[in-house]
Amino acid sequence: MNTHYLSLLFSPRSVAVIGASSRMDSVGGVVFRNMLESGYQGKLYAVNPNHAEIQGVSAYAGIESIPEPVDLAVIITRAATVPDIIESCGKRGVRFALVLSAGFRETGPQGAALEQAVVENARRYGMRLIGPNCLGILCPWSGLNVTFSNGGAKSGGLALISQSGAFCTAIMDWAKPNDVGFSNIISMGSAAGMDFGEILDYLASDPRTHSILLYIEGIQRVRSFMSALRAAARIKPIFIVKAGRHTAGSKAAFSHTGALVGSDDVFDAALQRAGVVRVDTIVQLFSAAQALSTHFRPGGNRLAIVTNGGGPGVMAADRAADLGVTLAALSAESLAQLNALLPATWSHSNPLDIIGDATAERYRHAVAQCLQDDGVDGVLVILTPQAMTQPLEVAHAVIELATQFDKPLIACWMGEVQVAACRQAFDQAKIPNFRTPEPAVEVFSFISAYYQNQKLLLQTPGPIADHCVPDEEGARLLIEGALAEHRKILSEMESKAILAAFRIPIAKAVVARSPNEALLIAEEFGFPVAMKINSPDITHKSDCGGIRLNLGNAQAVRSAYHDIVQSVQKKNPGARIDGIVVEPMVVKPNGRELMVGVTTDAVFGPVITFGAGGVLVEVLGDRAVALPPLNGFLVKDMIQRTRIARLLGAFRHMPPADRAALESVLLRVSEMVCALPWIKEMDINPLIVDEHGACAVDARIVVDYLQPSADRYAHMAIHPYPTHLITHWQLPDGTNLTIRPIRPEDAGIEQAFVRGLSAESKYFRFMDALQELSQSMLVRFTQIDYDREMALIAVLERDGQEQELGVCRYVASADGQSCEFALVVADEWQNKGIGNKLMNCLFDNARAKGIKIMEGEVLAANQPMLELVRRLGFTVSASQDDVAVKKIVKQL
Repeated sequence: MNTHYLSLLFSPRSVAVIGASSRMDSVGGVVFRNMLESGYQGKLYAVNPNHAEIQGVSAYAGIESIPEPVDLAVIITRAATVPDIIESCGKRGVRFALVLSAGFRETGPQGAALEQAVVENARRYGMRLIGPNCLGILCPWSGLNVTFSNGGAKSGGLALISQSGAFCTAIMDWAKPNDVGFSNIISMGSAAGMDFGEILDYLASDPRTHSILLYIEGIQRVRSFMSALRAAARIKPIFIVKAGRHTAGSKAAFSHTGALVGSDDVFDAALQRAGVVRVDTIVQLFSAAQALSTHFRPGGNRLAIVTNGGGPGVMAADRAADLGVTLAALSAESLAQLNALLPATWSHSNPLDIIGDATAERYRHAVAQCLQDDGVDGVLVILTPQAMTQPLEVAHAVIELATQFDKPLIACWMGEVQVAACRQAFDQAKIPNFRTPEPAVEVFSFISAYYQNQKLLLQTPGPIADHCVPDEEGARLLIEGALAEHRKILSEMESKAILAAFRIPIAKAVVARSPNEALLIAEEFGFPVAMKINSPDITHKSDCGGIRLNLGNAQAVRSAYHDIVQSVQKKNPGARIDGIVVEPMVVKPNGRELMVGVTTDAVFGPVITFGAGGVLVEVLGDRAVALPPLNGFLVKDMIQRTRIARLLGAFRHMPPADRAALESVLLRVSEMVCALPWIKEMDINPLIVDEHGACAVDARIVVDYLQPSADRYAHMAIHPYPTHLITHWQLPDGTNLTIRPIRPEDAGIEQAFVRGLSAESKYFRFMDALQELSQSMLVRFTQIDYDREMALIAVLERDGQEQELGVCRYVASADGQSCEFALVVADEWQNKGIGNKLMNCLFDNARAKGIKIMEGEVLAANQPMLELVRRLGFTVSASQDDVAVKKIVKQL
C-alpha cells in the first residue's frame, strides 16, 4: 500500500465532476461517461446547476450542495468561472482539484491572470492542483478515468506523465493493440500547480509502477524536477522524450562556451546526471515502452545479431555503431561450436549471417550458442522471408529459447504478409519485435543504457586528494568591485585572479600602459613574451589583431604595443583600451590546447563544458557538457566523451599529458560556479596541459547582479556539497572532532563504521540482523540529495586518515513539511555527547529547509536512545503497528 500524500489523488474515495454533461459531444459528457464505465468503486457526483440529472445520475447545483466529503474535484467549465469554483472547493475541504478547462496562460495576459487566481485560491486552502488545460488522469487499477479520451487503458506497470494531452491519447491508442498496460497516465497541462517533481515522487513510491515514461515540453521548477528524477531513477527505469530539441530562439553567448552549448545539450547533460535515458522520437518511446512492458532486462550492451540476410545484418551493425552498442565478440569455444553446426559459408563473425536457406533448427543452434556465450548480453534475431524460409517455425524456435535463458531476445521479422502470424506469436510471448533492424537495435540501446546508468550509480569514488581551500572571499570581493563599477565583463587580469583564488594555475600577466612599460615588464619576465589587448569591450582578441605571440626582443615588444593598439582601433573604433597585457610566453612543446568554459542555461543554471581549445574551438565543436557539481568520476567521464581525449595519451614523440592536473582544473571550476553565483559565463582558452601540469593562458569571465536568496545554491539545478555546514567541535577531554555532511567519497569510512558496530547497535539502528552495508545501501547512504535529505557525520582525524564516530540523517517527506530521522554512534564513543551534538546540528539544518516535524521509530528495548530523544524534546508514544517499537515526534 502506498502511503504517499498524493495517494488519494489517484485513488480518491469520492469524485465530483463540475461541468458534467449529458451531451456526448462535450468534454463534460465524455469525462462523466468515462467515469461511469471505468469501474470506479467510489462515490461519483455530477455538478451542473442547469440539470437535475446527468447521464442517469442525480446532479448537484454546486460543490457546496454535496452532503459528503469530496477528495477530488474535476473542473470542466469556462476559464472565467474556475477561480470561484476553486474557492468553493477550498471552503468545502476538497483535497485535490483537476482543471481540464483551457483558456488560461496560453491565451495571453488575461488568461495568465486567471491562472494566477486559480493557483492562489488553491494554495490558500492547501489544495493540490493539476492543470489547467490538461487531458486529465487515468488510473486503471483504481477505476479512475477523469479524461476526455475515448475509452480507457489496460492495467499494468508503466506510468506516463505528459505535458501534452494529445501525446497521452496517442500512446493510449497505441497501447491497446500492443497489449501494454499502465499504472497511471497523468496529463500535466500547464503544470500551474503540481509539477513533474511531485508526481515523480509519488510514482517512485508506487508499488504498481515499475517503469516511467515522460513527455516534456518545458520545466518550471528545475530543482524539484532534478531532485525527484534522480531519486526515482535509482529504483525505476525512466525514459524521456523532449519536444523542441532545436530551439530556434536560442542565441549564442559572447563566449566560446556559449557558442558551443545549446539548451538541448544541457538537457542531455541533466538527464545523464539523473541516470535516465532520453529517446529522440515518439516511435522510440513506444518501442521502449513495449520492451519495458515485456520485462526486458539486459545486463550490458554487447549485442549478437543472427540473420539469414547479410544486408539487414549490416544495417543492424551500422545502427549499433551509431548508438555506441558493442557488437559482441564470440568466444573461441562458441565459434568452434558454430562451425560444427552451421554450413561452411556462414559469416564466421558477428553479425552471424547463417545464409538465406536457414532452417528453424539452424536458427535454434545459432541463437542458443549466442545466448550461452558469456560475452553476449542480448541477441537480435533477424529473418527475411525467402523462398526456402519457414518464418513461423523459426519464430516458435526463438520463443522456446527465450524461456530457457535470462538474456533478452529481440525479433526482427522483415516483411508483412508472410510474417504476420509470427508477429502475433511474438506479441503473445511478450518478445519485442520489429519490422526493420534499426528500431530493434535502438530499443536494445535505450534499455541497456538505463541499466548501465544504474551500474554507474553504484560506482564508489575514491578518497579526496589533498585539498587546498579556495579564497572564496577574495574572489567575491573582485566580482563585487567590478559590479560596483557597473562592469559585467571582467578584465583578463581580474579573471585570472579569480582562477588563482580557486587554485587554478595561471600564466603570470601584468598590464602595461605604454610601450616602455611593456618593455620593462618583458625584461623582468624574460623573453619570449606574449602581448594582448586589455579591453572590456573585446571578447575574441585574435579577431581584431589584439594578440602578438613569441616576441623575442625589446624592439619587437615596443613595435607590438603600437601595432596592437592601431589594429584594435581600426577594427573596433569604439572599444575602450586599458593598456596591453604582457605575460611570459608559455612554451610547452608537448602541450595540448584545451578549453574549459561555463555558461548559464535559462532552466538548468550553470553548465560546465570541456573540449578542444585554441582559435578553432567553435569550428571543431569538440566538447562535452556537464552540470555541476562534479566529482572525480564525472570529470573523467566528461573528458572521455571528447575527441581531444585521444590526444591526451602518449602518441608519436609526445609523452602523455598530466590528466590529474586537467581533472583538478575541472573540479576547481565546478567549485567556482557553486560558490560564486554571480558568474554567468567563463572561458579558459587555451588551457595548456602537458606532462608537467596545466596552465590557464587566457581567461574571460562575465558576471551579473544576483537576486537575493536564502538558498546559497538557488542558482543550481543540483544541490552541491554544502561546505558551509562543516563545523569543528571539541569533546570535554580535548578531542577535536569535525561534524560535516557525508559525501560519496566517505563510502569507505561509512562501511568501516557500520562494520565496527556491535551486533546490538546494528540491530537497534537497522532493526535487522545486518552484518555490513550492501553496495546499494552504501551508495544510498553516501550519495545523497542534499536538497531533500541530510546526513551529518562526526569524524576524528588520526595519522592523516578520518575515522567516523557517529552519523545522523533525515529524509524529508514529499510535502517538505516533515522528515524521518536516524542516529547511531560507535559503541566506544557513546555517552560523550556526540549524539546530542549531531542531533542539534541536524535540527538546525532541517529548520533552515522549512521542515516543521521530525519523527522516527525506536525499538522499545533501546533505552539509551529513548532517554536521549526525550532530552532532545521528542515525544514518545507506542506504535500502533508494533508493540516492540516506539513512535517519536518533535516539533521543530
